[in-house]
Amino acid sequence: MPDPVETLRVPLADLPDPLAIPVCRGGAGDSPPVVSVRPPGSKSLTNRLLLLAALADGESVLRYPLLEADDAERMLGAITELGATVSREDGLVRIRGVGGAWRVPEGGATVNLNNAGTATRFLAASALCSRGPLTVDGNERMRQRPIGELAELLTAVGASVEFLGEDGCPPMRVTRPASGLTKEIIEIPTTRSSQFISALLLVAPFLPGGLTVKLVGPITSASYIHMTVGLLESLGVSVRTSEGLRVIRVLPGCAAFDVEVEPDASGATYFWAAGALLPGSSVGVTGLGGDALQGDSGFPDLLARMGASVAVRDGVVRVRGPERLGPILADMSDMPDAAMTAAVCAAFASGTTILRGVRTLRDKECDRIAALESELGKIGVLVETDVRGDSDVLTITPPEGGIDCSAEAPRVEFETFDDHRMAMSLALVGLRRPNVFVKDPGCVAKTYPGYFADLASLY
Repeated sequence: MPDPVETLRVPLADLPDPLAIPVCRGGAGDSPPVVSVRPPGSKSLTNRLLLLAALADGESVLRYPLLEADDAERMLGAITELGATVSREDGLVRIRGVGGAWRVPEGGATVNLNNAGTATRFLAASALCSRGPLTVDGNERMRQRPIGELAELLTAVGASVEFLGEDGCPPMRVTRPASGLTKEIIEIPTTRSSQFISALLLVAPFLPGGLTVKLVGPITSASYIHMTVGLLESLGVSVRTSEGLRVIRVLPGCAAFDVEVEPDASGATYFWAAGALLPGSSVGVTGLGGDALQGDSGFPDLLARMGASVAVRDGVVRVRGPERLGPILADMSDMPDAAMTAAVCAAFASGTTILRGVRTLRDKECDRIAALESELGKIGVLVETDVRGDSDVLTITPPEGGIDCSAEAPRVEFETFDDHRMAMSLALVGLRRPNVFVKDPGCVAKTYPGYFADLASLY
């Protein structure tokens, strides 16, 4: 039989389906793993930077971006179709931008973004910088993901928006106002996704008068808006904020830039979690220090509250696993993509964990709340939603006596629903529980093609 650890290292396209996840019993002499990894570049930052570079005037350089993943490939393909020039070298990408106006003919253009939600939302807003109508489309799941709130915001500033299929979902055609924006100040109520707000902020430097947004009501995933504002400022864009991010004024002007992309903090959460799940282990992530822009970089603090030890030294954030994790009450609104990772850790804790700030998980690559409920239920973990009528709350209760991690534990095959983050988080169960298999492991190509090879470094 093939060595299951070596199987994790084979090229992604050659992985068996379902993929067996071997229990991590440590290295030679059963000693716990002591390793460090560097995830690929941040998807969130890469997509923001690709859009800014493509719209800027001149040549920008992105170092260590996320390039091989499907989401990034979709964004790269789209900006190329819209007139930007892209060239790749080892570890970097050069982009010559279009000077603030996509090269779209009067008849319009269509970009197909598969299931890349970030790219879809950002490019839809970028139609404000297009000479002709711009249509964003995607796969079957993308055509179910709501984008109506962004359409309303674009309409509010004078754009014309048409839904070509189901109302409120892609495909959506956006035509910029012929005589310029009708508003340069827009009030935005609570949205289902912070990406709608970030999308407007990212195109604002390329609008003749810039843009001011006023946020009214609770702010969804505020950490991602902080990320967008921080990124713009780091590139020299003039951004003025007040009232605790309630008012954000972005002035016109964004020059070409040369920047290094942080490793993906969402991808890092799986390895920090692995460190917490394996007693005595020490798993570090490089490249994400205290000045990281991504909200998920705070995930080790959550693990520390569960009983793990966290240390930062020489640019490596390292997590050491305790004998047993404890339950916590945590607000995930600033790191929603890490909620599934937290749920898997909670499945091995000593009591019920309560996660708040999870309502946005319904509208991701799959309904991640329903997916956690069904898949963790296969190993006896009770996941309850809409707790006391609150759709923003999720509880995770391990089975009495804990998850069966004996050699006789029955085979379990986890569905991943074509969702990269479900696949990566559920694979962590197999580090502790025997006979775990992950279906469609190739879906991790969306953001982290080398995930299973990096996971093999734990053995």
